Amino acid sequence: MLPRLKKLKNTESGQFFLIAGPCSIEGEDMAMRIAERVAELTNRLEIPFIFKGSYRKANRSRLDSFTGIGDEKALKILRKVGETFDIPVTTDIHAEEEAAMAAAYVDVLQIPAFMCRQTNLLVAAAKTGKVVNIKKGQFLSPEAMKFAVDKVVQSGNDNVMLTERGTTFGYTDLVIDYRGLPTMQEMNVPVILDCTHSLQQPNQNSGVTGGRPKMIETVVKAGIAVGVDGLFIETHPNPSVAKSDGANMLQLDALEALLEKACRIREAIR
Repeated sequence: MLPRLKKLKNTESGQFFLIAGPCSIEGEDMAMRIAERVAELTNRLEIPFIFKGSYRKANRSRLDSFTGIGDEKALKILRKVGETFDIPVTTDIHAEEEAAMAAAYVDVLQIPAFMCRQTNLLVAAAKTGKVVNIKKGQFLSPEAMKFAVDKVVQSGNDNVMLTERGTTFGYTDLVIDYRGLPTMQEMNVPVILDCTHSLQQPNQNSGVTGGRPKMIETVVKAGIAVGVDGLFIETHPNPSVAKSDGANMLQLDALEALLEKACRIREAIR
């Protein structure tokens, strides 16, 4: 386990950890502002925190959708966030050649849900020695994620996490099967609930993904009650102007009350 990630092993308190940040890195000021605020909250509430931001958006509905500010520029911002606030940082990768490049800047490599069966991508991520967070495909059962975990472990890296982000429900919606959380925990890896992407409404006729952000609190409460190890929440000071996934991100100033409720639920079920 990498040094900045050791505090995620908070087994005595039983506290969940948090992966949070904007969908994409839009600029240094925005990233630092979000990281500073979330770090303040998580330090006070004693919640281990990983900052998340995509350095590039590869899975877009339309050709004219925002994809990023430039790979190196965004990755340098991620590294600065980690160094400034002494927190681990994560970003997603989309092709095997990106693994080593991103690993030079971040602590955790995230495998997108649509790519969780890509063997070469998983092996490349594993070989960096970084923690690998695999998002469960919207098209897969929780049980099937064992094989994704095995690919990373059998490549010499046992630092693996799994993230539930909903299952395809019809053409334009997702649903969370909370039975999948304990099922994946039986694989002896930390299991995270993505409380924002699981509320997406993809493949809209407009070519822009929709969402149901008013349901984020419901998903958070249910996940904590089930006993999830970590929460994944994308957040932004003003989601309405975010360059990607604004329809399902949490308003930054709503995060404090939400985390306080989650902590109370976790304490109640201990």
